[in-house]
Parts: sequence; C-alpha cells; structure tokens
Amino acid sequence: METLMAIFTIFTQPQLLLLVGVGTFAGIYIGAIPGLSVTMAVSILISFTFSWDVYPAISLMVGIYMGGVYGGSRTAILLNIPGAPSAIATAMDGYPMAQKGEAGQAIGVTTVMSFFGGLIGIFVLAVAAPFVADFAITFQPRDYMLLAVLGILLVGSLSSGSLVKGIFAGALGIAIGAVGRDPLTFTERFTFDLRLMEGGISFIAVMIGMFGVSEALQQLQNVNMKAVRQKIDRIMPSFGTVKKYLPLSLQTSSIGVIIGALPGTGGDIAALMAYDHAKRITKKPKVPFGKGAMEGLVAPETANNAAVGGAFIPMMTLGIPGDAVTAIMIGALFIHGLNPGPMLMVDQPDMFWFIVGALLMANVFMLIFGLTGIKIFTKIVEMPRSVIIPLILLLSIVGAYAVNNSITDVYWMLGFGVFGYFMRHYGYPLGPVILGVILSRLLDDNWRRAIISEREDLGSFFEGIITSPLSLTLFIAVILIFVSQTSIWTFAKNRLFGKAS
Repeated sequence: METLMAIFTIFTQPQLLLLVGVGTFAGIYIGAIPGLSVTMAVSILISFTFSWDVYPAISLMVGIYMGGVYGGSRTAILLNIPGAPSAIATAMDGYPMAQKGEAGQAIGVTTVMSFFGGLIGIFVLAVAAPFVADFAITFQPRDYMLLAVLGILLVGSLSSGSLVKGIFAGALGIAIGAVGRDPLTFTERFTFDLRLMEGGISFIAVMIGMFGVSEALQQLQNVNMKAVRQKIDRIMPSFGTVKKYLPLSLQTSSIGVIIGALPGTGGDIAALMAYDHAKRITKKPKVPFGKGAMEGLVAPETANNAAVGGAFIPMMTLGIPGDAVTAIMIGALFIHGLNPGPMLMVDQPDMFWFIVGALLMANVFMLIFGLTGIKIFTKIVEMPRSVIIPLILLLSIVGAYAVNNSITDVYWMLGFGVFGYFMRHYGYPLGPVILGVILSRLLDDNWRRAIISEREDLGSFFEGIITSPLSLTLFIAVILIFVSQTSIWTFAKNRLFGKAS
C-alpha cells in the first residue's frame, strides 16, 4: 500500500505533475536541437533547483531526461541530423522515409514505439531492479571491452555495402576518439604537439559535421529540386502496425534495458545494437534497411527509451550511474541529503517508487507531446532547399558551438562535414565512424584496466575469458558475429541449405 502511495504521489500533486510535463516538453525540444544535450540541461538545472524540495527537483529532471531521449529523433527524421547520439540509428531509415513524403508516419511510429520502450524500461526498473543490478555488477573490465568489440562489429549492419569500407570507417572513428590526452597516464596521443588537440575532438562536433554539414553539401547538388510533400493524414499508427512490430519491440526493449543498466554505456549503444539485431532477424523487410524500413525505426527507438529505465537501475540500487545524466542525478540526490545505493531501498523506499512514478508520468507526457505539433514540424521538410540548406548549416554551427562554447569545435565540425561529404561520395558509410568514436573510450579504458588487472599477462587475460561464463559468452558472440559478416558464413550456409535441399 505504501508503495502504491509513493508511486501515485506524482499524480496527486498538481505542482509535481506540471513540473514533469514542463520538463518533458522542454526535453523534447532540447533533444531535437543538435548540440543541446540532455546532460547539459540537467546539469544546468542543478544550479537552479538545489534550494528546492527534492520531489519537485527530481520531477523536472526526470521529465527533461525522458523527453530529451525521444526528442533527438525529430531532426534525425526530418533533416538527417540526430539531435542526440541515441538517434543516429533512427536517422538511417527515418530520413529516407521523410524524403518519400512519409515523415508524419515515421514520427508517429517513433513516438508510439518510444512510449512502449519506455514502459518496458520502467516496468523492469520497478520489478527486477535488484536482479538486473546484480547481473550488471558482475561485468569485469574485460567484459566491457568485449562488449565494445561487439559494438564495433556492428559496422557490418551499418555499412550496408562493403565490409572493408565499414571496418575502415569504424577504425577511423576509434582513432578520432583516441585523440587528446590519455585518461590513465595523461600523456598526449595523436596531438602532433598542437595545443588545440590536447583536449581531444568533441564527439558532438564529429556527429553534427558528418551528418548535418555533409547532408547540406549533398543537397547543394539538387538545390532546385522540388520539396516532397509530406503525407500527414494518419499520424497515429494503426493497431495492426503496432501488433506487427510488437515481438521486435519486446526484443529490442530488452536489449535497451540490459545495455542501459551497464554503467558507462547508454541509449546510443543500445540503439545501435538494437538496429543490428533488427537487421539480422528481419529476413524479408517490406522496404530494405537504409531505404526507409519501419523495423529500422522501431528497434532503436524502443531500445533507447527502454535504456532510460535501465540506467536508473544501477543508480538507485548500487549508487553507480548508468549514463552521464544519471551521474548528474546522483549529485542532485546527494545535494538533497539522499544517498543513492543499496541502502536507499531500505532507508527511503519512497524515493525509489516516486522516481518510478515520475518516469511513468513523463512517458505519458512524451506520448501526448510527441503526437502533437507534427504538422508544424513536417513543414520543415517541405521548405525549399534554398531555405533548408542554410537552416541545416545554422543548426550545425549553433549545435557545435553550444557544447563547449568553443569556436574550435565549429572548425572541427565544418572539417568533418567536408570529409563526410567525400566519404559519402566514394561510398564509405558514416555510421561506423560515429560508432567508433562512441566506443573508443569504452574499449580503450577497459582494455587497459583488464590487462593491468592481469599484470600485463596475456595468458592470464585469455584464461580469465575462458573460465568466466559471461566473458566466454561475449567472446563466442564476437567470433560468431565477425564470421557471419564474411564470405565464409555465406559459403557454409549455402552448402548446408544445398545439402538440405
């Protein structure tokens, strides 16, 4: 009974309900603007809310978090500029749909599926938090390293062409992510004695340049082409559509929760892994992946929103942040005299259940706000290219500058935009570059920690992989996924099917 009362606290107090609604609305539009991250918004909020009571402060932060994760899909679909890293996979099929006049349908599907994924994440947080947290804490540095390698092998799904080009693009991303000072030894890497490179290259600058500026340059070739008129007569997907993709959304939501619960990962990795999963299990999609496949929208959107609930699991039960936003929220809870961790469930269970209720309400607001204003948003795509290209460049410049208030990031963004344009021209995929930058730090740090923990003995390192069931499972998955992307797998499969026939 006390649990239900704590969950429904948010519903019985209009002030808290209003704060969640305002936070969700603001989060959607913050998430839709490249460079204005949810992490930045929540960190700024701490300075405004430290004198508030804890419930109003958490209500506003939870709303911004939930809305921001979803909001990144808007510009990804309409302009091919992911508003957030977790929307990179959404752009791969969302933008082709907008080019065919189906932006309204794409946004409708992403909204409903984001709502569904959010519900799954919240349900797991409420029911299985201690169990998932116990599983997540068993991950050793070598397991995180193998998880990063597994992620990098997604280039096979993201390249949709030459595997060699995909691997090259992924390796380039890892190299870009390694620029700057070594996080463990603080020595310089790939800086060429240039001071401006000591702090590394902003991931946001790379992402916006590769997707935004290169898209503007690409559209310059067809500046006089008439804009495609968007069909927005049916925004809400039919029950049949939702039912059709329900099995896939359940699978990808599970991926989102598990990846979200692993400290240091987050919705971006979850979305890319879910996209890869969808591509593998969907044998005959109605539209090919990368050309506007509905499965390419359902998978990443359910996963990145389910990862929100997943990220709260280690935060609430272990005091370990699941991602950057929950790291800031831990600071906010400390400021308000709370101590997130194992004792929170014992000493102050009301706070845990209040956050569950706030997430649930934020998810409902996300559905309401997500399905409204679509007609206005889709007008962006129908604007003449002579207007939309300067708009893309303006958003790109503002987004790159807003991260660190640095003009250097703008230069990097423009440089990677030109580079991305030539990569597109010669058939090199951009997705693996971004994936490489995302996973570079996770791979580098955990490889170093794993080998240091084994006293730099490779034999002990591989022995640890073989003797640990979790490490062995991940290692076998890495081998299988790598082999499945080579001609050996195709040859073996053809031989087996040939014999069967």
